[in-house]
Amino acid sequence: MTRPITAGIDGTEESLAALAWAAREAVRRDLPLRVVHAWRFEAHDALETGDRAAQEQWVREAAEESVRTVRAHHGGLDVTTDVLEGDAVETLTAAAADAEMLVLGSRGHGRIVGFLVGSVGQQVIVDAACPVVFVRAGDKASDEVAGHEIVVGQEGDPEDGAAALGFAFETAARRGATVRAVRAWTLPPVFAYSPASLQLLDEAGGIEPFERKKLAAALAPWRERYPDVHVVEHVEMGSAGQVLLSVSGTAQLMVVGRRARRSAVGARVGSVAGGVLHHADCPVAVVPPA
Repeated sequence: MTRPITAGIDGTEESLAALAWAAREAVRRDLPLRVVHAWRFEAHDALETGDRAAQEQWVREAAEESVRTVRAHHGGLDVTTDVLEGDAVETLTAAAADAEMLVLGSRGHGRIVGFLVGSVGQQVIVDAACPVVFVRAGDKASDEVAGHEIVVGQEGDPEDGAAALGFAFETAARRGATVRAVRAWTLPPVFAYSPASLQLLDEAGGIEPFERKKLAAALAPWRERYPDVHVVEHVEMGSAGQVLLSVSGTAQLMVVGRRARRSAVGARVGSVAGGVLHHADCPVAVVPPA
């Protein structure tokens, strides 16, 4: 079964930018586009919108108006629209289960909002089975040009983060873009070194050459699979979030792996993904483990 690219909309400027981004990506990947508008009935005694049927009709008309713009720009694109009443997290998570990726709008710096209010955005990231892409209102097609890179973070052992690397390489291949693979490193405390790790560091010639070898090993299978994709290996001392953000100015997309978890106080995404989502100006894709 062909899995669509799914865009969640709520009528905000941010979600309309996300819809436009999703439509362009669907065309590149030759996939259908599914548009989902999650809504809840709200009774307002002082307003004429207190009728459920009237509210639903208003939501449907707003959704169709948004989709008409997409159809006008992409005449051959297969687009379906679903207006679904229910909880936003549950609706979006269910939509993600059958999607190639889920694309949502995000507003401002410091928190994810739009219809992603409070912890909703974090919960969607934690529960979504597919990559979730967040797009800001200022995003436009002209940002996806030669010279603007697909930036992807890689950390841990070479096999870690394979899903994020795969997403970045496939996206770059379809856009004719460069992949900048970023691996950040910091000095661990002396007691963290084991005799085996000290031997590996000595054989590599130091920490930075050791990190470069790790990154090269992680990239090797993707270089082989996508030989036409130009790759820049970026190894730098510093926190992963700070290093990624330092190169975000020339990025058309930032890709990070998901280290999401649930705790007693709710859903939490990893610190790197959280920092990038808060501060990067470009769209950000959060990719779950394979």
